[in-house]
Amino acid sequence: MDSTTIKDKVMAIASKREMLVKLSEKPDIGNLKLDVTQALDELDELIEELHITFPETAKN
Repeated sequence: MDSTTIKDKVMAIASKREMLVKLSEKPDIGNLKLDVTQALDELDELIEELHITFPETAKN
């Protein structure tokens, strides 16, 4: 897999972050909230690693 493909795939996943944030704010998701919170944490780590590996993807 080339670097462009990796960047595109990670950014496509990152674009769904707001959906997870909205889901985490719902009061009726019960135990699912733990999974959503963990998914957000892991997504944030993935985005951070992308910016470290490919600095041009980081917003100034």
